[in-house]
Amino acid sequence: MGELRISDTVVISENEIEIRAVRAQGAGGQNVNKVSTAIHLRFDIHGSSLAEPVKEKLLKIRDRRISRDGVIVIKAQSERSQERNREDALERLQDLIRGATVTVSKRRPTRPTHASRQKRMQQKLRRSRTKAYRQRVSRDVSE
Repeated sequence: MGELRISDTVVISENEIEIRAVRAQGAGGQNVNKVSTAIHLRFDIHGSSLAEPVKEKLLKIRDRRISRDGVIVIKAQSERSQERNREDALERLQDLIRGATVTVSKRRPTRPTHASRQKRMQQKLRRSRTKAYRQRVSRDVSE
């Protein structure tokens, strides 16, 4: 077996992934009834060689494919061929783990520039004048 490359730094040995061929569900006629083309993939997060921060992030993800015991279970049965279903399952596992390896940088709050504040004030002034011109002109009664 080979290895599953998640990113440049994260690689999983395929002997950590348990893959079983099972019979697919649903329509497909005789082929579905005879051939085990669906793939049932299991990956134990706790027993894997992933770095601890990645394991923690994976366990925090609220995904129905991750069980309470920390096992990722993926079933691929959309393709007719067992090999394509296997590739699909591994790709989905790869995407799930890749999502946990990405670190989101903390947002640094920025302040509006002097020019943008000036521009905003000018627009407010223009809008105010436009609305003022729409008002009725009051007559001076003192004449």
